[in-house]
Amino acid sequence: MLLGDVVSTSAAVAAQPSRLAKIEALAGLLRRATPGEVPVAVAYLSGDIPATGVGWASLRSLPPAIADEPSIELLAVEAALERLRAATGPGSQARRLAELTALFAPLTAAERNFLLSLLAGGLRQGAAAGVMAEAVAQAAGTPPAAVRRALLVAGDLPAVAAAALDHRLGEFRLEVLRPLRPMLAQSAPSAAEALARICPAAVEWKVDGVRVQIHRRGPEVRVFTRNLADVTSRLPEVVRAVAGGPPTFVLDGELIALDAGGRPRRFQETMGRFANEGTPAVALTTFLFDCLHLDGEDLIDRPEAERFAALAGAFAPLAIPRAVLDEPAAAEAFLDDALAAGHEGIMVKALDAPYEAGRRGAGWLKVKRALTLDLVVLAAEWGHGRRRGYLSNLHLGARGEDGSFVMLGKTFKGMTDQMLAWQTERLAALETRREGITVYVRPELVVEVAFDGIQQSSRYPGGMALRFARIKAYRADKSAQEADTIGAVRALFDR
Repeated sequence: MLLGDVVSTSAAVAAQPSRLAKIEALAGLLRRATPGEVPVAVAYLSGDIPATGVGWASLRSLPPAIADEPSIELLAVEAALERLRAATGPGSQARRLAELTALFAPLTAAERNFLLSLLAGGLRQGAAAGVMAEAVAQAAGTPPAAVRRALLVAGDLPAVAAAALDHRLGEFRLEVLRPLRPMLAQSAPSAAEALARICPAAVEWKVDGVRVQIHRRGPEVRVFTRNLADVTSRLPEVVRAVAGGPPTFVLDGELIALDAGGRPRRFQETMGRFANEGTPAVALTTFLFDCLHLDGEDLIDRPEAERFAALAGAFAPLAIPRAVLDEPAAAEAFLDDALAAGHEGIMVKALDAPYEAGRRGAGWLKVKRALTLDLVVLAAEWGHGRRRGYLSNLHLGARGEDGSFVMLGKTFKGMTDQMLAWQTERLAALETRREGITVYVRPELVVEVAFDGIQQSSRYPGGMALRFARIKAYRADKSAQEADTIGAVRALFDR
């Protein structure tokens, strides 16, 4: 199979709004792939490959494409990327550049653009894990549920795809001490809306901590992050907290730093624990909310209510505050209590929902009351994938005390297609200069930005950055001089 086959499929998927048509196109490619090509094609089309150590500066220096027809084999491309990953030590930068130049020399323009997006982490054409898993199932003639189940316990879509096409899905089982990708939640705008979608429901605090999965088999305890990194050595207090439990378990929860009064410390204090080894100065508190395996029995297919009952029976002191509710007013009151305790919101969970690892399942809803600021657009970056040709990633700033603007972060979230088209035209008219993919503009446009919090940051001149920022709307009724000030942002941060 040629790289060009993957590139043409990627383009077809990106151009097709229908989910079913995307699945058909992907499945068709996978049926034509050899066993060795399947995991590579899946990884490339999903836009999820291991880091190669190649920066954007190296990618920008590559020569233009000159080939008219595709000629390079997919596995030859993967072999070149493996050599890039293996290049370390003195002279590695020069070796990577030489390898990159040799790789890109025989490419067509379409192949070149695809690989640039893939290596830069900007490939988004609609072949995310959920769509790709269904395509794998269709190509293999296997029920989608069987693929999702294998993916749940393996956490490796390319490996699952290769096994599915080879009819080996049965080899994937939950294995204690091997982490699973966590189940994720969809959003709801309010507690009442969440109860309208799920009722009755389990309602829990949503704490602003670090998601972890805790495994135990006999004397060995392991703690993994949501990205499946093993951080056990950094968290002795977490290991101690679960030491009295059954001999085998797999638990899902959050870790958060609390002050003496039980209120959350700054998010950076929690995150700081994951950057340092040894006994911590700031201890983390463990909140558990799910149990996937207990005392030799897998629970991932059991209803949420049964899993939590097993958790509460074995780890009651660590279980997150929770209530089963069926009245919107009661859920709103529970949300008020969570916010009053300093936490960021609530989770609303269907009592009959299974654990859908790696998926943003409809059985879990998160409800948060977001903060908003009116900020000024300082620059924008050209988009990738389906946003190619649009100015997408906005640089946002608050008014400084001297009349300048202080950058607080970037976001490409919350934008409709109509907004992307409008802002691309409008920002182009305000352009003052360009640097690479960034277009700097006169600071005239004001946007209302929703965000979940403010964190300390050395990356930006104001020493602060917005967390999970997304655009709500452009404020045509406001001038840049009416935007929020850096002082107002600092007051929110201090509060």
